[in-house]
Amino acid sequence: MLNYLWGGMIIVGLIVGAINGRLMEITNAAIDSSKEAVTLCVTMLGIMSMWTGLMKIAEKSGLIDMLSGKLAPVLRYLFPDIPRDHTAFKHISTNFIANILGLGWAATPAGLKAMEELQSLNPSKDAASKSMCMFMIINMSSLQLVTMNILAYRAQYNSANPSEIIAPGIITTILSTIAGVMFCKIAERRSWE
Repeated sequence: MLNYLWGGMIIVGLIVGAINGRLMEITNAAIDSSKEAVTLCVTMLGIMSMWTGLMKIAEKSGLIDMLSGKLAPVLRYLFPDIPRDHTAFKHISTNFIANILGLGWAATPAGLKAMEELQSLNPSKDAASKSMCMFMIINMSSLQLVTMNILAYRAQYNSANPSEIIAPGIITTILSTIAGVMFCKIAERRSWE
């Protein structure tokens, strides 16, 4: 679907450019954007490597397990259907910790493993369980305190203060996560009635 959307936008852009006699500008913009994309990818690769490496160190040092233990009461409230010592909790907490630090690329493998574990607990294999829905909603609520991607983009484009978005980001993520959890809990109660 997205391929058709992007392809359609490119075709419309080319047609409008041809009608306005600006095909040369479109060609130059495409070349410049390609160069800029490669530069941005190299910048992001460095940041991603550093944070993914730090997550691996945190995992091997036991920091993830310690933080998972601290998150346990919250996770038990959010996911009451999961048995107490199930491995899904470890994957969920690793995903949450990586997301909170703004490391979406490090959170994705843990999120996939968490969904796999939640599916193994799911009695109805053709529909998402309450825990799966809660996990997905929290992930979509922008659960992050430090937005590393945006900081990297802002630094790449020479922002005077790339980190000025941290406070608004924290406020936004807290509000959106609370709204997501409230929605999910209300939906769970209504499904029981």
